[in-house]
Amino acid sequence: MRPFLHRLPSPAPAALALLLLTGPAAAQLAPARTAPPLVCEAYAAGPMIEAQLFFGRNIGNQLGVSDRDWADFLDGEVTPRFPNGLTVTDASGHWRDAQTGRLVREPSKILTLLADGDPATLGLIREIVEMYKERFHQQSVGLAIRPVCVSF
Repeated sequence: MRPFLHRLPSPAPAALALLLLTGPAAAQLAPARTAPPLVCEAYAAGPMIEAQLFFGRNIGNQLGVSDRDWADFLDGEVTPRFPNGLTVTDASGHWRDAQTGRLVREPSKILTLLADGDPATLGLIREIVEMYKERFHQQSVGLAIRPVCVSF
């Protein structure tokens, strides 16, 4: 007997792409689709989105976002917008600077949110991205959004 495997339908490529939100690109973020309810019910779960935000901590060539700065940003800006919970992971990232072509390595934070995929939620995510870029002089914040089935 073959095991039962069920795949979620392919979400729109834009919803899965890693988006570097700079300038006008942030305004064009389309509402994310969520997983179909019937598929999620099979797993005793509900449809939501998983948003991962990738925050670099360097300002220029050195660490500019201290642990205290990050904690203040998380407590003052992120948690009030997503009080039901979130996950933060320490990471080490690298990316190519669009202005200099140089590879930049830096300590990073990955913020994972499970939330409704409605326009209001996506607006809150955009606010977090823009505030971080402005406060810490960042060129971009990476964002990946995908539909998921969630159970707590």
